[in-house]
Amino acid sequence: MYALHRAITARRVLMTDFEKGLEMWDHPEIVYRLFFPRREFAEEPNPLNAKNHFVKVADGIAIGCRFYPARNEAPNIIYFHGNGETVPDYDYVAPLYQKRGLNLFVTDYRGYGMSEGSPTAGSMIRDTHPIFQAFVALLHDMDYTGNLFVMGRSLGSAPAIELAFHYQQQLKGLIIESGFASGQNQLIRLGATHLFKNVKNPIGFGNDLKIKKITIPTLIIHGDEDEIIPVTEGRALYDLSGSNEKSSLFIPYAGHNDIMMIGLEAYMGAIERFAV
Repeated sequence: MYALHRAITARRVLMTDFEKGLEMWDHPEIVYRLFFPRREFAEEPNPLNAKNHFVKVADGIAIGCRFYPARNEAPNIIYFHGNGETVPDYDYVAPLYQKRGLNLFVTDYRGYGMSEGSPTAGSMIRDTHPIFQAFVALLHDMDYTGNLFVMGRSLGSAPAIELAFHYQQQLKGLIIESGFASGQNQLIRLGATHLFKNVKNPIGFGNDLKIKKITIPTLIIHGDEDEIIPVTEGRALYDLSGSNEKSSLFIPYAGHNDIMMIGLEAYMGAIERFAV
């Protein structure tokens, strides 16, 4: 009983640290440097049988999502895209998943694509929970019975890891593409270390801490020549992962935004083997 109490207490302390980390990441200068929202609304692409869905996350704020179905019994991936991207961008990517028998549910962030509001670090992480719950309800209502996975690309690695950290009992696996680990290194990339001179270990999104506690199967994908989030971050996530069933794909010569172009077959093959 004492061990259980100690574990619960440690988790509460950790959660408090994450909350404080997000508060610091909501500094206006970091928000300005971190998020590049682009508004875009597109009609549902009928050839893909896609459907738009809007999830209310706060009063007057709904997040735009799009579901690209393959078949009812197929694995389901809830996907958090990269910075500067929007849900409609994935009209060109989703067929690659559908051809491999994967249902794809892509979600925006506040201020991106079809979504209302303005992005902050805290809201992005908090919004993942109602979005996830809405997706689970959607699958149930539409009789989609396949396993559930979460995937995040680049900035999307933070909400994906957040969900995997909290919902391991419901998820079959976690996929991270071009993700980041260290809050300190993220500050360096953002040119914002001057804001935290007196903070020894800025947690930020806490990807590196959360992934240690994630034990579900995990796949890490990264380009060896990533010029935005170095491959060392992807390797760190792999090394830190608490999963006994983890795998990785580091694609030679691939950068941050050409990873699928350069390593398409290896990229999609790794996801298909992992999820199907």
